[in-house]
Formats: sequence, structure tokens, C-alpha cells
Amino acid sequence: MSNTNSSNRMAVPEAKEAMNKFKMEIANELGVPLTEGYNGNLTSYQNGSVGGYMVKKMIEEQEKQMAGK
Repeated sequence: MSNTNSSNRMAVPEAKEAMNKFKMEIANELGVPLTEGYNGNLTSYQNGSVGGYMVKKMIEEQEKQMAGK
């Protein structure tokens, strides 16, 4: 059953490919063996570290932009 109110929907669907590329880059930086598709073999900690670091990097970039750098 599909949940149409999912919080996993992209606010800007056109950015999906760029976000997937960013996710793979972050996973590579962190040494998390993330693959395209199913990653159920990874721990919650591994998957969470990728998402958390993505958010950290996005916030840092936004702060730089807001500071005019």
C-alpha cells in the first residue's frame, strides 16, 4: 500500500538525480558501501550517517551562501 503523504517525496522532483549523486558521494567519503537500489544489508547507523552528513553539508553550503561567501 502506497502512502501519498510520505515525507520521502522530493520538494523539487527535478533534483532527484543530483540528490542521488550527492548521496553516493557522501557514502563514498564515509566509507559506507551504499549501492543503487536495495541496501537492506546496511545497518541503520550506516544509512543514518549518510543522511546526517548530507544534511550537515547542505547546511554548511547554505550558511556560506547567506554569508555572501
